[in-house]
Amino acid sequence: MKYLNLTLTTVLIVGMTACAKDPSKDAPKAEVGEVVAPTQDKAPGQAPAPSAAVDEAPKAAAPPKPKGPTARKVVDLTGTIGFVGSKVTGSQDGIFQKWSGGVLLGDTLEAAKLSFEVEVGSVHVNPGSRSEWSQKLDKHLIHEDFFFADKFPKATFFSKKIVKGGEGEASHTISGDLTMRGVTRPVSFPATVSLTDTEVKAKAEFTINRKEWGIVYAGKPDDLIRDGVVLKIDLMGVR
Repeated sequence: MKYLNLTLTTVLIVGMTACAKDPSKDAPKAEVGEVVAPTQDKAPGQAPAPSAAVDEAPKAAAPPKPKGPTARKVVDLTGTIGFVGSKVTGSQDGIFQKWSGGVLLGDTLEAAKLSFEVEVGSVHVNPGSRSEWSQKLDKHLIHEDFFFADKFPKATFFSKKIVKGGEGEASHTISGDLTMRGVTRPVSFPATVSLTDTEVKAKAEFTINRKEWGIVYAGKPDDLIRDGVVLKIDLMGVR
């Protein structure tokens, strides 16, 4: 009888643990296409592509500072790029400490081109509550099991289209090419995007399946890693 009670207790504990919340279920799921050739452009914030007209002017005679929503201008971006991953026992959030990006403004917000490049080796988990275990997880994430930073040091995104309207309360839907671990796939996701005379903002949270980018590590048999990962992007640029 004592053995039976212990067994039931173990089953209950395992069952409660397995019910840990899956954050990927709460974020919109990105539409993901088939693998394509990598985008060759560079991030506007790093090396503008395509170049804005202001970049072609002679340095000795710099043009007037662009004004108004129709001016074409490359704006460097700041903010955070991160993620939330989870196992059956809980979830972990992380950010990338090193990245660059920019947005090339067009005649309208929908004509803008957004892109960024992330150094995956700069991954930093649990930024608000670091521990010795956090440092070990950082090292594991850049290992071949996950980002494989030695072989694929960069992850990039290049927008192809920004259209009005999006899932939920999103103002727009952004479509473009997302590259991780050497795999490039087109993605579309809802985002809140705004443009004023002084700044441009873009914020999005959406779910992707990590396995579609070759990140297939399963975790331990009693603590499996979920396939869904929430990408969290919060960017801002001053015009």
